[in-house]
Amino acid sequence: MARPREFDEAAALDAAILCFWARGYEATSIRDLTRHMGITGASLYNAFGDKRSLYQRALDHYVEHGSVERVSRLEADMAPRQAIAAFFDEIIERSLGDPQRKGCLLVNAAVEVAPHDSGFQKIVADVLIQIEGFFRRCVTAGQRDGSISIAQSADDLARLLLGLLLGIRVLARARPERDLLEGMLRPAFALLDCHISGQEKIPHD
Repeated sequence: MARPREFDEAAALDAAILCFWARGYEATSIRDLTRHMGITGASLYNAFGDKRSLYQRALDHYVEHGSVERVSRLEADMAPRQAIAAFFDEIIERSLGDPQRKGCLLVNAAVEVAPHDSGFQKIVADVLIQIEGFFRRCVTAGQRDGSISIAQSADDLARLLLGLLLGIRVLARARPERDLLEGMLRPAFALLDCHISGQEKIPHD
């Protein structure tokens, strides 16, 4: 019979996330991980596999409790134009409220790991596609109800918002300034809002 875990696996995973998040994948050693997780190397390998497997678990957990939760909550509770604004409000507050300037673990993985690892490239790409899909659904719904301009296509606006999200997350690591980050949003939101008065609504299919 397998012996029960002698540590809190969820707490250990949270500690691993913080370690990877602060140091990056390459700079984080197994010794760093075991020290922060409070477990032995054998326990780490038995519970999580090797360093790469643990990083994947950490990234999956981060996404599930970050962007996935945020998208689900905002789509359920808010009108489409409000959901987009609330999404970025939360991103800016998280960025400004991080004294260590760790940035976004997913974006960090996109820059550090994905270019050299096809498995992580797909993981990161899939999450970014999901976020782009959230923006596209919001824009499409907003164009239908008249709260978002139809001057630009939903596809183009969704891609613009995705690029803006990534830019804010990267820039905030070097210049966590509210005026700067909010200033990046205003031109994009102006595109969402321009020529709304008197425009024709997009007909339903």
